Amino acid sequence: MSLAKNIDLLKRLHRLDGLRLAGLGRSADSSSPLQEVTEFGDNPGALRMFAFAPPQLQKPRALVVVLHGCGQTAAAYDLGAGWSTLAQHYGFALLMPEQQRANNANTCFNWFSPEDTARDSGEPRSIRAMIAHMVKAHRIDPRRVFITGLSAGGGMTSVMLATYPEVFAAGAIIAGLPYGIAANLREALDGMFHSPARPGRELGDLVRRATDHRGPWPKISVWHGSADRTVNPGNANEIVKQWLDLHDLPEMPMAETVVDGHPRQAWWNRDGETLVESYAITDMAHGTPLGLADNDQRYGVEGAFLIEAGISSSYHIAKFFGLTGFIADAAANKADVKPAKPALTSAPHLARSIRTAVAEQPADAKHESPRGLDLGQIITRALTAAGLMK
Repeated sequence: MSLAKNIDLLKRLHRLDGLRLAGLGRSADSSSPLQEVTEFGDNPGALRMFAFAPPQLQKPRALVVVLHGCGQTAAAYDLGAGWSTLAQHYGFALLMPEQQRANNANTCFNWFSPEDTARDSGEPRSIRAMIAHMVKAHRIDPRRVFITGLSAGGGMTSVMLATYPEVFAAGAIIAGLPYGIAANLREALDGMFHSPARPGRELGDLVRRATDHRGPWPKISVWHGSADRTVNPGNANEIVKQWLDLHDLPEMPMAETVVDGHPRQAWWNRDGETLVESYAITDMAHGTPLGLADNDQRYGVEGAFLIEAGISSSYHIAKFFGLTGFIADAAANKADVKPAKPALTSAPHLARSIRTAVAEQPADAKHESPRGLDLGQIITRALTAAGLMK
């Protein structure tokens, strides 16, 4: 069923007022490490909370909030996008709120409903309570909380960044929509299918009116397939304009590059820190882009709205959040690894040793062609000087 038909059901669905039983619940799915947490605080949006924290957490500790798309569950999107694998590998905590069919028959987050787009109300307040629970339970650094989402989850990511901007260091929106462009079904459908262009200042004001916050604003990464027929790709441009206005940046990109075959635009501040980036995934339909990461590892599995595109959006988003400089497996094994003798850290610089070995070659050899150099002898001398060969 299309997202448009999903949204058509929103106004006819009844809300679930009760909370689930207290305590730690079952696993989200047998293939997922997510565990349900049923006692996390106020829950006016009647959402379910699933979480995962690997044994090894990087310092300072970080949290990524991930919001699934329509027709998905937390566990299904985790499996497809590979977030718990990334969390395990790079040592960060994971929070995945889940919509209930009692709220929305097709499990879409209600990204345009007035009660679910305001601070301290509905679904945003529930997600905020989950974040507070994770921060306390896992000693998360409040300055290292991030959020991302797909489709309706991307729309709710926009809502969370606008209504709680002080909570997030950065966010990433995949095939989503800007904050504040819809307050009813007609406006939501118009935004999805047509994405009317608005001035950047008007879009920025929609966010500024959501709270009293006046900065600093979260960084933002925007992803959208150029062949998306469910959510018009023009929405990516509108999201970018919204956040460029908040960051007081020009609309003209400061850099245009190609990453894994797809165009990327970027904007940065005076310190050279990227504040806004945008990926246009060439010829991709509606969904989350999957592919190999920089380390040749694959995160996620193809499925509905999870599309092989030759680029791992989850990995690049984690990298944008600054989470990929730590490897949990290496940290766990560090104590068990004894340094080689002689230790590399105490040996002379290897490159310097090679230069010295070249300089010690006979004068006639150095002036010959490269083939005239005895490379084996040079390398032997360099390794010996560096203490790596006897």
